[in-house]
Amino acid sequence: MIPDVDNDSIAYLNGEFVRLGDAKISVLDRGFIFGDSIYDVVPVYNGKPFRMEGHLARLERSLKSIGIQTGMQRAQWESLVRDMLARNTLPGNCLVYLQVTRGVAKRDHAFPDKAKVKPTIFGMVSPFVRPGKAPREQGLTAISLPDIRWLRCEIKTTSLLGNVLAKQAAVEAGVDEVVQFRDGYLSEGSSCNIWVVKNGTLLAPPRDNLILEGVRYALLAELAEDAGVPFEVRPITEQEVAQADEIMLTSASKEVLPIVTYNGKPVGTGRPGEIYARLRTGYDRAVE
Repeated sequence: MIPDVDNDSIAYLNGEFVRLGDAKISVLDRGFIFGDSIYDVVPVYNGKPFRMEGHLARLERSLKSIGIQTGMQRAQWESLVRDMLARNTLPGNCLVYLQVTRGVAKRDHAFPDKAKVKPTIFGMVSPFVRPGKAPREQGLTAISLPDIRWLRCEIKTTSLLGNVLAKQAAVEAGVDEVVQFRDGYLSEGSSCNIWVVKNGTLLAPPRDNLILEGVRYALLAELAEDAGVPFEVRPITEQEVAQADEIMLTSASKEVLPIVTYNGKPVGTGRPGEIYARLRTGYDRAVE
């Protein structure tokens, strides 16, 4: 869960630290006009960034994918994250949000001249409340939905209208999440990776252009190995999801949570399963 952002918190904008409520960008910024921008979110537990290297690596991959050059090196990104944390002494846990746009230019679909336009770099820190007892122990509900998004989902872009519509479909259906399918095969949720358990094996869809590979994707694979859970990456059919023994989701803010009701029917026993419990234990241990 992400509580309301504090406008008095300190944000970063193009080399300066400013009050979040005072941070301003031009209406001609391509991030605003076109969604021509990249973002990532680093979770922080008790003041310590969690898996930051994975988040920054994904940020850099996404920037490279759409040709935005910031001149920032990995060490500079790490320093920026830590500087933002030092200026926002929030108690407990938080999320560091980073966004980079192509910059301010005349509205034109073609990229502007790189020599004349500088990327806009923005960052903010928000409080983060870890998933509570109810979703962890009672589980979530979900429905299936066709995946109508574009074909470059591996890029973590702020162009999230497809994800927004998917999440709104869940809200209007009175469930917690959607499980999306493209051409009959599992892709992901509205803002999370989806995992399936069948006969004791943890299944995940391929890490290709049809999903955004969450940083927790690699983490869950590690936790499965540590817990002795067989792990398989392959295309997963809609029927396999419907007949799964367990379904789970992962994301930076949701961590790992079980889906116990799918399309109005119980998943497995209708309670969080054994594999989830083992992975949940491993996740908590990794955070600690």
